[in-house]
Amino acid sequence: MSTLDLPSGRIQRVAGVHLSRVWGSFLAIACALLLGTSAFGQTPTVGAKAPDFTLSTPTGKAITLSTEEKGHDLVLVILRGFPGYQCPYCVKQVHDFAEHALDFKAKSTRVLLVYPGPPADLDQRAKEFLEKQAELPSNVVLVTDPDYKVTNLYGLRWDAPHETAYPSTFVLDKKGMVVFEKISHSHGDRLSAQDALDHLSTN
Repeated sequence: MSTLDLPSGRIQRVAGVHLSRVWGSFLAIACALLLGTSAFGQTPTVGAKAPDFTLSTPTGKAITLSTEEKGHDLVLVILRGFPGYQCPYCVKQVHDFAEHALDFKAKSTRVLLVYPGPPADLDQRAKEFLEKQAELPSNVVLVTDPDYKVTNLYGLRWDAPHETAYPSTFVLDKKGMVVFEKISHSHGDRLSAQDALDHLSTN
């Protein structure tokens, strides 16, 4: 039976269902685009202001970027965190920065480490990660990013199986402006503490 053979009332119902489906699809696409725009930021480049954020340490203390950097230069390190295991390159990098804590302190510089990963048990995973380190010095702080808030804000989500974030390091001046950045698309390509210190010396 063709559409022409259907009663007018049924034609209207069929047309209404079809229109409803088209409209629903349109709304779904529009929402996805809007959410994508708001959820994923752009990676700050040299000369740009680093987006502010607040995350918590594994023990629940809230840490705000702008407060940490106030009156200080700051090195922001985005780790891979917990992609299903403790990343050995992250362990090595954090150990390197902790060993140079006195050198950073001499330059009035703080180091903020972001540990992203799936929300479930991330604080516990971060505590396990810290057990592989000596106690972090007072100017080196690690926070967790359980919902990829900062990872997405900085446009660094590594959206692939067993991945979390692209390992990245940003050197910020006292005004929160990016003076150097290193974005890595591999696991082991990390900025060393000495390289970060060398970039601080030009400020």
